[in-house]
Amino acid sequence: MNLRDLFGLEGRVALVTGGSRGIGKMIVEGLLEAGCERVYIVARKKEQVEETANELGEKVIGLVGDLSQMDGIQQLADEIAEREDKLDLLVNNAGAAWGEPFEEFSEAGWHRTVDLNLKTPFFLTQKLYPLLKAAASVERPAKVLMIASIDGMKTNPWETYPYQASKAGLIHLTRRMAARLVQDNIIVNGIGPGAFPSAMNRAARDNAEMVRRGVPSRRVGVTEDMAAGAIYLLSRAGDYVVGTTIPIDGGVVNANIGAGNFVDPSGE
Repeated sequence: MNLRDLFGLEGRVALVTGGSRGIGKMIVEGLLEAGCERVYIVARKKEQVEETANELGEKVIGLVGDLSQMDGIQQLADEIAEREDKLDLLVNNAGAAWGEPFEEFSEAGWHRTVDLNLKTPFFLTQKLYPLLKAAASVERPAKVLMIASIDGMKTNPWETYPYQASKAGLIHLTRRMAARLVQDNIIVNGIGPGAFPSAMNRAARDNAEMVRRGVPSRRVGVTEDMAAGAIYLLSRAGDYVVGTTIPIDGGVVNANIGAGNFVDPSGE
């Protein structure tokens, strides 16, 4: 037994949705460092996908697609099947957030958020199931990683109703899918990110000094934090963890004092 065997991903083929920026890109960087042979990334914006693929090197293959609709999900699954005869790792990271006052909240915002955050991970995993099953064995299971949120584990003060509900639903969906797919040596787990700088979490990106005061660890997350959590669950190290969503949040969910946010008593 050694650390390389436990945490290495040599020879693996991975797909990361929403992998061109933010948390998805952090995970892609971790997969490359852990030794993945190829990492496919998919996002809606061609320029962003191409920029990230070029930046991260020849092992990253950029694909363009809209996964909010079933035809886009099927198109991506078909394209991966044309290129690969198996898929070792699937990271369901693509997501959306939408906020409006309660009395004005739109059906369009509700559908967009719930579809991409909850429906898409289920159906993309379903469409890629044959490739995941082809890669899976008792000795080396295939892995599916759901990117949920700490907002699915606790409430927040913002009026992002379908975002919080869909992420809570994704955490339970992770448990249910794990119970089924472990029968095929496909292990499903999840991560609940806290404050990481991204386009979806502009507060952590643009106001890190303010945000860190509400985090018991007194800082926002960085690439190494997210990459390490993903590598743990996707590698041999996480093979005996099934159906679990791990908060990677500096203690916001489990270490806050009482019902309020942690505030540095020094005011720093």
